[in-house]
Amino acid sequence: MKKINIKIKKYSSYILVGMMLISIITLFILLFKEKKSYGIELENKYNMAFYQLVDNVQDIEVYLSKAMISNSPKSGTETLTYVWREANLAESYLSMLPISSSEIENTSKFLNQVSDYCYSLSRKTMKGEMLTQEDLDNIERLHDYSSKLKETLNELALDINLGKVSWGDFSNGDMKDISNNSFTVIEENLHEYAGLIYDGAFSEHMTNPEHKGLIGEDIDEQTAKNIVLTTIESKDVKSINYSGLTESANIESYDYTVERNDGSLWWISVTKKGGHILYVNSNRDVKDEKINDDEADKNAKEFMEKNGYSNMKKTYYSKNGGIETINYAYEQDGVVIYPDLIKVKVALDNGEILGIETTGYLNSHTIRDIPEARISKDDAISKINSKLDILSIGMAIIPTEFQTEITCWEIKGKVNEKDFLVYINCETGDEEDILMILNSSEGTLTM
Repeated sequence: MKKINIKIKKYSSYILVGMMLISIITLFILLFKEKKSYGIELENKYNMAFYQLVDNVQDIEVYLSKAMISNSPKSGTETLTYVWREANLAESYLSMLPISSSEIENTSKFLNQVSDYCYSLSRKTMKGEMLTQEDLDNIERLHDYSSKLKETLNELALDINLGKVSWGDFSNGDMKDISNNSFTVIEENLHEYAGLIYDGAFSEHMTNPEHKGLIGEDIDEQTAKNIVLTTIESKDVKSINYSGLTESANIESYDYTVERNDGSLWWISVTKKGGHILYVNSNRDVKDEKINDDEADKNAKEFMEKNGYSNMKKTYYSKNGGIETINYAYEQDGVVIYPDLIKVKVALDNGEILGIETTGYLNSHTIRDIPEARISKDDAISKINSKLDILSIGMAIIPTEFQTEITCWEIKGKVNEKDFLVYINCETGDEEDILMILNSSEGTLTM
């Protein structure tokens, strides 16, 4: 009887071990399937963003072709506005791909330049002005580069369709081992692209060589890493990879790719000089909109204050895919200084900051010696159209196409239910610019 009990216990142990092994194998299979399902979902998301990028770049090339032969201000305005819209969308989808900022620096810069330059030309044609030969030459130049970009993206699309390349190769940093990396080819094609000096809606030229706002001593890579961990909050970081020291808009920065515990990827650049946050961008999905514009503004300002950017005034904003992108300009003694520009992306589900770009601010920011206006408020008002119902007036500094600055009276008014901003030179009384404000549920923009 004793021997039978021993055998029963022995067999029971085998059964228990077997059941444990089956449970472990089942759990492993379930986890593997879940991970595979997540990987497929992520791959599909990247594919969606990429193919949207391909479509946008193709549209840019087509509309630039039309702009080259357009011979009327009305047609030119419509075509250039399409380019502006498509370039903005392309830059947005590009930022969703799992590629570090250093690998797409020239591509992103090019799309920004296309957007802002065509925006500037569309405002010119809206006034009934014809494009000059220099304008047409610049459009042709943009068209040539957009054609090269389109061709290379189509080649990459073919490689993805054939299974030669996956987005995992990019996110794992394995693209360095793949010959003829498409984005490397794109960056090389755009390397010689020097950009255009444009007078857009107060966006400072991307390659201002002075970097007036870039102050402080040089920092090392470890210090930059600590800044990254503070920015993201180290408790949420699953892994952090150093991409190297690169140069973006002529500003040296330490670049990092961060994976958080929620699976989202973050690309962060910290300037070598002074340790300033230069660039942050996340690919996190935003599915619901739960916070309002005021809360988004509050969170953005708190984030900027935390990172050393204070006295920032909200100017324009836009919404897309549950994300609000807000433009801020520095304010000194009540004067809005548009060249000192910062863009912040806020998730509308929980108010988290998903992105920030400070190039304009770091290029231009300094404490100005603002002279008293020689033209009074009343004199400025007397110089504008009497049909404008004035809502507010204040002082602002705006950039010019010659990388200089002008101090103006910024007069906000309304005509026939349309809002406008009129800029009167505080020194000469000349009308420097007029912008129409476009208000919609998607944001507030100017044209």
